[in-house]
Amino acid sequence: MKSKALAVHRVSPLGRLVSILLAASLMIVLMTVSAVRAQDVVSPADRSSIQNIISSQMEAFKRDDGGTAFSFASPSIQTMFGSADIFMEMVKNGYPQVYRPNSAAFIGMESNSGRIMQKVLITGPNGDTVMALYFMEQQPDGTWRIDGVQLVKPPGGLV
Repeated sequence: MKSKALAVHRVSPLGRLVSILLAASLMIVLMTVSAVRAQDVVSPADRSSIQNIISSQMEAFKRDDGGTAFSFASPSIQTMFGSADIFMEMVKNGYPQVYRPNSAAFIGMESNSGRIMQKVLITGPNGDTVMALYFMEQQPDGTWRIDGVQLVKPPGGLV
């Protein structure tokens, strides 16, 4: 009986590097394709509704109307905080620009893996400007709720 030798192919370090770079390039292309502009996914009526929800919550914060502000949060956020008072305290201490905005401008909307993100450029009470990324969640009845906010440094050309 003849035994068959298995051929062993060694990959050079350069070949390994090329493979890694190709895989990384493919991942970047796929991630870019999946981050679609929300204008291509969200209807004008939904876009308007999302922006109205965010604006209405900011107005409620300005009036210290915790019940109304809390009503715009998604069910999971409401469950996480449990009450409007705890929610308001968190926003007041952790998100001063959102709690007391001097100005806010909607500057773009994206959809990534079906999740809608509204970008809002906010100038806070001390004149500091941040980009607020509002993650939105559509409810079974078709309405929208805020499912989280992340504050990031705005891109250089926007301030």
